[in-house]
Amino acid sequence: MTIEQRLKELNIVLPPVGPPIGSYVHAKRAGELLYLSGKGPRYPDGTMPKGRLGAGMTVEEGYRHARQVGLVLIAAMKEALGELDRVKDVVKVLGMVNSAPGFEDQPKVVNGCSDLFVEVFGERGRHARSAVGMAALPGGIPVEIEAIVAVK
Repeated sequence: MTIEQRLKELNIVLPPVGPPIGSYVHAKRAGELLYLSGKGPRYPDGTMPKGRLGAGMTVEEGYRHARQVGLVLIAAMKEALGELDRVKDVVKVLGMVNSAPGFEDQPKVVNGCSDLFVEVFGERGRHARSAVGMAALPGGIPVEIEAIVAVK
């Protein structure tokens, strides 16, 4: 089964990546690695949620936002590679969580993205990961995630 078929089976429609919001590119290939720029939770209608985990936003909401970031990252992979079956492995994920002082559940939030990668790519989606808290993120978004993938 191709990754595209897997997405259809899961009823997943990838969101548009949209233009970069700064002086960077969405993805940069170096040899067999594709480095994906940090992305936030952009929804199909173009909205980006704002909020801080531990200050009015629950872990469950953060998890859903991190899953949405994962969809944006997969869309960026497809845009860069042409087809998702060129993804050999998701190597590393860095999840940054907009955290109130004392919030300690960043890994539970970033699981939203990690779980999606395994759901879509199977064992190829298992990855090394860091999940860290930040005092603020661009535009007040609750989570930003970047990834490194090995490509064929």
